[in-house]
Amino acid sequence: MEKSSGSTKFRRISAAALLLFILLFLGRPGSAQAKDTIVFIHGFLGWGRTEMFGVKYWGGAGEDYEALLNAAGFPTVSVAVGPVSSNWDRAVEAYYQLKGGCVDYGAAHAKKYGHERFGRCYEKPLLPRWDDRHKISIIAHSQGGQTARVLIHLLECGSEEERAATGDKTAEIFNGGHRRVKSLTTLSTPHNGTTLTRGAYAVTFNLAEQIITGIAGLVEGSDMLSDVYDFKLDQWGLKKRPDENFSAYKKRVRQSPILKSPTARDLAVWDLSPEGARELNGWVTTSPNVYYFSLSTASTERDESSGDEHPVVTNALIFLPVAGWMGSYSDPQSGPGRVAIDDAWKKNDSIVNTVSMRAPSGSAVRFFDGKPRKGIWQDLGTWTTWDHMDIIGQTRMWNLLDGRNPKDFYLEHAALLERLP
Repeated sequence: MEKSSGSTKFRRISAAALLLFILLFLGRPGSAQAKDTIVFIHGFLGWGRTEMFGVKYWGGAGEDYEALLNAAGFPTVSVAVGPVSSNWDRAVEAYYQLKGGCVDYGAAHAKKYGHERFGRCYEKPLLPRWDDRHKISIIAHSQGGQTARVLIHLLECGSEEERAATGDKTAEIFNGGHRRVKSLTTLSTPHNGTTLTRGAYAVTFNLAEQIITGIAGLVEGSDMLSDVYDFKLDQWGLKKRPDENFSAYKKRVRQSPILKSPTARDLAVWDLSPEGARELNGWVTTSPNVYYFSLSTASTERDESSGDEHPVVTNALIFLPVAGWMGSYSDPQSGPGRVAIDDAWKKNDSIVNTVSMRAPSGSAVRFFDGKPRKGIWQDLGTWTTWDHMDIIGQTRMWNLLDGRNPKDFYLEHAALLERLP
């Protein structure tokens, strides 16, 4: 009996040792930690992977940074949100593309701005297992950085207005309490807006109307062009009807609530302005649970005699007039509801003022020293001689003034994100 008892005890100890080995070295069954997925979020006027004749937003002609990262062992996907929509609408669209389901813009939000509450349905989510245990790291370009910040805020804090409007029928994203984003990296993002919006309004009088009735109207009014570039304005009903001629369609677009105040503030043009960005920064806070990184770009250099900024030789030709105008613009007198623009705003990358890219105004920020910290914006520096689209590979063919390659940055940064605890 004693021998049998000892044998039983030995087997129990052996089984316990084996279980301990599995827990320590192999992980618990079914709980092995997969790599966090990187999610790309494009900027203003951006597009999805199947649009623009296959030219990738993230990579440009002949390049594909999403495929590059996947091939290197970094799981990566990209969302395709409304190219001219507000950051609220874009953030909600990104959520449903990742998680699946029919887009719910929120009852209170839809009522306030006069568009439909529900949008497109996504039956095949990009990340069906996305939850508080399977987090994502976001890399966002331009307006995409603002969109990502709104997404993080809604996930963690939700929306009191939406909860009050719909009670127990409130969409998950508006309930808050979710920590599903590990890090956010912004590239050339106008955290505090861009003065380009002021220049555009000075030329067109109403930039929103020009975009919606012009470019968007033309694209959405053509079945062929809408396959090439999708403005994703379904919530506004801006889709040409099968029995509708172009003249009737354009008239309906002009009469749409999308262009009426305050509805016009539910568009990217407002969010990208210095005043709209200030409003956004007033309610979208920096999360203490997220690692933040920002990379800035600049394609102008200072003229010491005038104090203005002029485009460098590597600046894309199409952006030269814009870079020059932004480099000389200032408006130091702030009026009611208007942001003062001093000389610090003159340096730019042809689309966004470099001073606006580092972090949202009022946020804690420091230069990155190689030791990641949560809740603080960590400045990765400024790539000088790089215009706004260079960093995503769109206008960069070669840079005689700077030998860096964006592909190297994405690979190195993805490795950094993978090491985050």
